[in-house]
Amino acid sequence: MRGKKKALWGTLTVLCILLCSSMTVFAAEEAAEYVPDMYASFWALVPPVVAIVLALITKEVYSSLFVGILIGGVFWSGFQFEKTITHVFQDGIVGVLSDSYNVGILVFLVILGIMVCMMNKAGGSAAFGRWASEHIKSRVGAQLATIALGVLIFIDDYFNCLTVGSVMRPVTDKHNVSRAKLAYLIDATAAPVCIIAPISSWAAAVTGFVEGEDGFAMFIRAIPYNFYALLTIVMMLTIVWLKVDYGPMKLHESNAVKGDLYTTPDRPYANAEEEVDESKGKVIDLVFPIAVLIIACVIGMIYTGGFFSGTGFVEAFSNSDASVGLMFGSFFAFVITVIFYAVRKVLKFSESMACVPEGFKAMVPAILILTFAWTLKAMTDSLGAAEYVAGIMNSAAGGLLNLLPAIIFLVGCFLAFATGTSWGTFGILIPIVVAVFQGTNETMMIISISACMAGAVCGDHCSPISDTTIMASAGAQCNHVNHVTTQLPYAITVAAVTFVNYIITGFVQNAFICLPIGIVLMIGTILVIKKVTDQKA
Repeated sequence: MRGKKKALWGTLTVLCILLCSSMTVFAAEEAAEYVPDMYASFWALVPPVVAIVLALITKEVYSSLFVGILIGGVFWSGFQFEKTITHVFQDGIVGVLSDSYNVGILVFLVILGIMVCMMNKAGGSAAFGRWASEHIKSRVGAQLATIALGVLIFIDDYFNCLTVGSVMRPVTDKHNVSRAKLAYLIDATAAPVCIIAPISSWAAAVTGFVEGEDGFAMFIRAIPYNFYALLTIVMMLTIVWLKVDYGPMKLHESNAVKGDLYTTPDRPYANAEEEVDESKGKVIDLVFPIAVLIIACVIGMIYTGGFFSGTGFVEAFSNSDASVGLMFGSFFAFVITVIFYAVRKVLKFSESMACVPEGFKAMVPAILILTFAWTLKAMTDSLGAAEYVAGIMNSAAGGLLNLLPAIIFLVGCFLAFATGTSWGTFGILIPIVVAVFQGTNETMMIISISACMAGAVCGDHCSPISDTTIMASAGAQCNHVNHVTTQLPYAITVAAVTFVNYIITGFVQNAFICLPIGIVLMIGTILVIKKVTDQKA
């Protein structure tokens, strides 16, 4: 009798499983066919705009992002409670955390946090700080060294943010440079440098969007017209050299000179720091892991691009998967660093392993913000934000061709700012530009492609939901909203000069004339700002 009951229950269980599976399939098909009423309309851009405005007003980024996500879910579901919840959690949070590219970035982030913790505990960071204090004598020198290192690490913006932050933080702290200023210098040498470096993950992304043309050759020819990236570097050097600060950054810098590096009481990464024996480490304990990390990440990226299968070096970079390459590279760098510290007897194996949870804990704020930012992007994608902007651009492309680079720059800024992604902005705008100018005016096509890249980087640079901005906050161990609010006036200044320069370029169409004009305008603008701020002071 018991055997029959067991058989009956087993049969019923199998039937229930099959029924649930079929319902899941039908539900998936229904979800795939479902198109929200607000699809590809102005409302698609409302959720990120609300999240950004709330973050800037409340100074609280987690709840602001989640409110934006909820609004996106409500718009997608047509104000239905059940659909909203399932879309936000299943398609949103679970969806972005099950995406292999995103998971690779999170693994890279965690491993880098662990390595920074190990370098601190081994005394390498403190030793480098002592060495730097002997060779870098001023606040200007500390900031220029940060810029130089940021320019040198041009392979990938994520890698740039976290590496420059971990190396230069002890130096800038020693010379009383505010964490907000350090975050700005890191952020301004991340995406803006990567977008003008031919061998970088960004170059690979851009060349992939230029269909029907030699993407790499186009990228090279577009570099002199990429005014936002080039003028950002000019801006950094000028404000550091002339000691110009304005907007909220001025308060942060004046407080830092007095000894307060943070200005605000919120210090999200401070609890992850531990007291270390600063006498046992040497400079090599920081330089060697960083050098290994750079080499391993380069090898990881070209490996994913097929370099070891016979593909050329440049082509391997173009075909590389940055997420997988950085994950592989950082893992092998971590293993080598553990062995290196054990051989040098500065860190036992057990002490290195104790850094694993500590490094993870240090990166929790960045991981949370990244997860919410990716989810918000998923909400805007499901509402058809890309299609809405593409339709606007297609309708605007017919007239005012000479003003088109300036218009494209503004559209790229807004789209990247609202969605927090540069690469998604490239994917929308570059194919439209190629379709408009292909076979008619190659120079204007190159200028317009540059305007796409410049606008995307500018919007990404300003946006609080951009992963690069989040990484810069993590690298500098700075409050994220502080970083955004202090950086905005600087980024907007460069954007205004860039916009004017693209208007000129649309008519002149010569980089050798327009780039010097842009540099003169940039330096002149900073000198005017310096005069005004000095008079107010």
